[in-house]
Amino acid sequence: MLSRIAAAVVPVLGHLTVSSDLAEETVPAPGILVANHTSLADPGVVLAALRRMGIDPVVLATAGLWRIPLLAQLLKSGGHVPVHRRTVRAADALEGAAAALAAGRHVLIYGEGRLPSRRDAAEAAPETFRSGPARLAALSGACVIPVGQAGSRRLTSGSPVKQVAGVLTAPVRRPRLHVHVGAPVHLSAEVHAGSEAAHRAVTAAWRTAAQLAATR
Repeated sequence: MLSRIAAAVVPVLGHLTVSSDLAEETVPAPGILVANHTSLADPGVVLAALRRMGIDPVVLATAGLWRIPLLAQLLKSGGHVPVHRRTVRAADALEGAAAALAAGRHVLIYGEGRLPSRRDAAEAAPETFRSGPARLAALSGACVIPVGQAGSRRLTSGSPVKQVAGVLTAPVRRPRLHVHVGAPVHLSAEVHAGSEAAHRAVTAAWRTAAQLAATR
């Protein structure tokens, strides 16, 4: 349901294009989709792009979203996984994600695990990754599929007032949004090395997305 909503709403807000390095546009399943996180809008942008590729992933997202009544129903019905950050339940998210992978689903996780603190709308390379993607890959044996997105900060960035204004004016401005899916990567079982490899792969995918968002 979330993917269908995103696929309907995002094209109204901006001009979304998608590219990939995958042979014949096939995405290995199960696979861990690791994306860069720059804006409150980018989960919708990524889900809309993946929907075009026939992918409806299980999403790992902050547990606070499950406190929003209507959204909580959508998240629960889609089997998405809450992340209880900085609590004893934080590890539960990896177990839930591993179970989804074992069932043959794709899982979408944000390597940075947070939004950047800056308020400008410019593109910037992904910040340092947390260990989640590498630990999930080691636990499940699934490959990492890097996802780079660019342009979502043109939808929402800055102060709360600017974010609301950005969404309201987006259908008129029609910002360019691009998502690039890179080739699968098999990470090292060593978490630090795996995190660095995942970061490099997602950074490369983001660079491609940023270049294409600027030229299309």
